[in-house]
Amino acid sequence: MKKPAKNTICLWYDGGAEDAARFYAATFPDSYISAVNHAPGDYPSGKQGDVLTVEFTVLGIPCLGLNGGPAFKHSEAFSFQVATVDQEETDRYWHAIVSNGGEESACGWCKDKWGLSWQITPIALIEAIADPDPAAAKRAFEAMMEMGKIDIAIIEAARRG
Repeated sequence: MKKPAKNTICLWYDGGAEDAARFYAATFPDSYISAVNHAPGDYPSGKQGDVLTVEFTVLGIPCLGLNGGPAFKHSEAFSFQVATVDQEETDRYWHAIVSNGGEESACGWCKDKWGLSWQITPIALIEAIADPDPAAAKRAFEAMMEMGKIDIAIIEAARRG
């Protein structure tokens, strides 16, 4: 048996852990499934033999998907923040999540079809809202507040004034 990571993010799913992990592995680099574990007996949300947990990695972060049933839902209180290097990468991840049954939100946020929140955040945005010139940072921030998916060209134009 492989030694587990010291700290693993556990994500609760209502039966979709394996599908979600396969989507993440196919969408993001340094992402893969390392194990699919079946229930050794019946449990409140499933039967013996059902997929109980899925061990996977998303962008290098170890996760455990637990098919715990409908009792708990994902919320924006937890999200993966993905730093992107350019508009093409930003668009690719955003569209992969949204076009696979997800939904758009504001300021670079979206949800996948399992309800997990993602922040698709260009590095250019992070740098712009941390600009040492408070006026430039404010302009970039205000531009971001009007967006769903982040448009780097608009952020950079706002930063420049």
